[in-house]
Amino acid sequence: MSDELQSALTALAPRLAEGGTTVSDLRRLSGGASQELWSFEVDGAAGQRRLILRRKPPGNPGSGNAIGLPNEAFLIQKADQQGAPVPPIVHVCQPEDGIGEAYVMGAVEGETLGRRIVRDEAFASVRPKLAGQCGRILAQIHAIPREGLPDLPVSDALTEIGKYEEVYRTVGARRPIFEAAFRWLKDRAPAPVEPVLLHGDFRNGNIMFQPEVGVAAVLDWELAHFGDPAADLAWLCVNAWRFGGAKPVGGFGDYADLLDGYHQGGGREVPLERLLYWQTLGSMKWGVMCMTMYASFASGADPSVERAMIGRRTSENEIDLVKLLEEANA
Repeated sequence: MSDELQSALTALAPRLAEGGTTVSDLRRLSGGASQELWSFEVDGAAGQRRLILRRKPPGNPGSGNAIGLPNEAFLIQKADQQGAPVPPIVHVCQPEDGIGEAYVMGAVEGETLGRRIVRDEAFASVRPKLAGQCGRILAQIHAIPREGLPDLPVSDALTEIGKYEEVYRTVGARRPIFEAAFRWLKDRAPAPVEPVLLHGDFRNGNIMFQPEVGVAAVLDWELAHFGDPAADLAWLCVNAWRFGGAKPVGGFGDYADLLDGYHQGGGREVPLERLLYWQTLGSMKWGVMCMTMYASFASGADPSVERAMIGRRTSENEIDLVKLLEEANA
């Protein structure tokens, strides 16, 4: 497979770099649960250029929630025009390229491992600024004009609850904490607002950080859709994405800094109460996803150890939900 990919990329080299001739150091990267990531060098007139290929695995039908890689690349380009930090899109692959559904982007140096962001000394000086940066970047993304964008799903709170409750019922589970969370979320669903473009998975782990600089690039746009701005802000605050950090925003920041950054970046006012509602909804969503992953493992449909390990985290989300519901009802 890598030999075929090397040949296809070599044929594409003149379009990937000025004077591009050969491709070297092609290697599969770890990460990317649903898409392949490949790193490679292109030799061109200006020397070697490191690039990243993001590709849909051949023969994989993909997730029903994914928007498709051409749409991802298009949204990343729109975000770049809006000033948000994203990898530069170099080429969107066409059928004649022989690579499949994929796009090539420039490599961005940095760290994506959430535990390192919240704990390593290298990020100590920039850590207090990260929540504000994330707020400003989300404001830039949410400001992307909807006109001319792909026909993406539109979702509000009740739509999200209904979707994940259906998944939960299909699995056949009966877990009291989830039952209580569904009722609570339905009873307190906020009135819908004018939907904006959401990244859909904006969290620690999908953001490239650099020491002393902060956010270097926003990655993994496959779940982009239109919806409530608070959903993106809150997803960053779900406990699962804090990686042991003490702070509520990604493990590295405070709610006030995130919301202040969002407002400073031009975002509409989002009350903390609304953010906390969507954070509770986010914990419910991730809990249901963990549960379905374990069900997939237990049934033998996906016997990977990764699915079993993630499935065990269902109980962590139940604990998070108990705390959030208690605080909300206090």
